[in-house]
Amino acid sequence: MTKTYAALLRGINVSGHRKVPMAELRTLLEGLGHTDVRTYLQSGNAVFTTGSGVGEEELRTALEAAVDDHFGFPVDCLVRDGDYLSAVAEACPFPAAGLQGKQLHAIYYSEPADPGRFASIDRAAHLPEEYALGDRVLYLYTPEGLGKSKLGEAVSRPSVVKGLVATARNWNTVVKLVEMTREK
Repeated sequence: MTKTYAALLRGINVSGHRKVPMAELRTLLEGLGHTDVRTYLQSGNAVFTTGSGVGEEELRTALEAAVDDHFGFPVDCLVRDGDYLSAVAEACPFPAAGLQGKQLHAIYYSEPADPGRFASIDRAAHLPEEYALGDRVLYLYTPEGLGKSKLGEAVSRPSVVKGLVATARNWNTVVKLVEMTREK
């Protein structure tokens, strides 16, 4: 049985550093035996189908090793199946349909984030910005966008996310990846 996944690569193609051309990423994923490989934008979003029967962690490990081997630098990756991505979108506690994509983000984590990690953040001091935790995800509402967000900085501090791989996507990308993992 085949299953469709999204690979989320962290910190590539930013300001000309850690370049991973999407055509090469597609070829790399195909070389790992995956099919129906597609990418979205230049920021490290790939969707693929596999019948290998292995889980997200095995797929992540293989992709990270292949990227390091091919490009010569390590890249943290998260791999999530389409059902998970759909569940994240459906569970969003903010009115996503009424917001611009730049105002809402999903920060995906490698494992569940204990709410205690965020205890030092004064939520009231950051209003109207807000966040909510979900299943291996943090929903981040930033009315002025992530680039100007003080709350975004606070929830991303190394002391908060220590030991987790975290990668953010704006809501337009969240929705597009859900669509792409549903396509057959």
